[in-house]
Amino acid sequence: MIPAEHRFPCGQCGASLTFRPGQQELVCDWCGHRQTIGPGPARAPGRKADDSSADPALQWSEGPRAPGPALREIPLAEGLDLSQSAADIVQTVRTLSCPNCGAQVDLDADHHASACPFCATPVVTDTGPTRRIKPQGVMPFTLTEAQARAAMKAWLGSLWFAPSGLTAYARKDRRLSGIYSPFWTFDADTTSRYRGQRGDAYYVMVQSTQTVNGRTQTVSRQERRIRWTPVSGQVARQFNDVLIPASTALPPRFSEAMKPWDLSAVAEYDPRFLSGFEAEGYTVPLADGHGAARQQMAQVIHQDARRSIGGAEQRVDHVDSRFVNETFKHVLLPIWAAAYRYNGASYRFVVNGQTGKVMGERPYSAWKIAGAVAVALVALAAILYLTQ
Repeated sequence: MIPAEHRFPCGQCGASLTFRPGQQELVCDWCGHRQTIGPGPARAPGRKADDSSADPALQWSEGPRAPGPALREIPLAEGLDLSQSAADIVQTVRTLSCPNCGAQVDLDADHHASACPFCATPVVTDTGPTRRIKPQGVMPFTLTEAQARAAMKAWLGSLWFAPSGLTAYARKDRRLSGIYSPFWTFDADTTSRYRGQRGDAYYVMVQSTQTVNGRTQTVSRQERRIRWTPVSGQVARQFNDVLIPASTALPPRFSEAMKPWDLSAVAEYDPRFLSGFEAEGYTVPLADGHGAARQQMAQVIHQDARRSIGGAEQRVDHVDSRFVNETFKHVLLPIWAAAYRYNGASYRFVVNGQTGKVMGERPYSAWKIAGAVAVALVALAAILYLTQ
């Protein structure tokens, strides 16, 4: 069964209500009627990272959570086999698939064909009914389209050697697409046994001969050396909300550039937050996302083992980790996106709908670069002429 379109009629005039970024309400564009949404931000239950000293590129939730309803953490085994998954965590949807970048945008009753919001490629392929895991949470947009466009303009204005077409694009105030992008979050309790070597530094006095002003001298100096000792031990860590992109529509550098996300702002999934926006379907299977999360966890555990070994230097030869209480969530995070075509190629811009961070691709103007080189050569010639 294909789910019905989520439409929220205005109680006063019957027109469709849409979600307004930065507000907990739906607004009617025709008569101005407002309707409040939900109880506010939700929170993940209990567990959190106990240390912030890991690589900052590896994001998971830390610190106290804002009060609110707890999002359900689904046992990993329940989601790995969709044919056996409980009906309350899956749904059947139809999507439009981009033949260029692979993005999949959820299809509603009035959505037949459009351009891909990530690469501007015309999207006409209906994938048909697909069984998917339902979103458990959604982070509502905080930035309005106008605020996102201002952030994008500032970014475009800072680019060197950009074609004039980019400036013209910014001046036209073309519409940005508000998209909820899919992510997985993973949790686990881990216990890891490691083997390695601890390196303790010590210094010895060594002598060498040097020639100074034609005379040979003996010089003493301290030399640092390492004494290696075999060690083994055990470390434990709890991971909460290890965040993994669930779409390949954007290159990994785009997803990394959007960090950090404040996941305490994630609310329990409510389709009203999606009113007026598009939602991208996930293209990274849960099992693949889990594998990526395990790799991130392994990096942190490796750092934990090094800290446990201590000493001046460490070698970690082997780590054997045990993962228990593994759970996951499917959440939607807000992104403003635009695609610009120049000389037959598409260039993408995305703005974090929570923080306003911008990431984009950009062409270079060969004429502007050639002009800058010519000016530099003229300046260099002038300087050489004057110095002579």
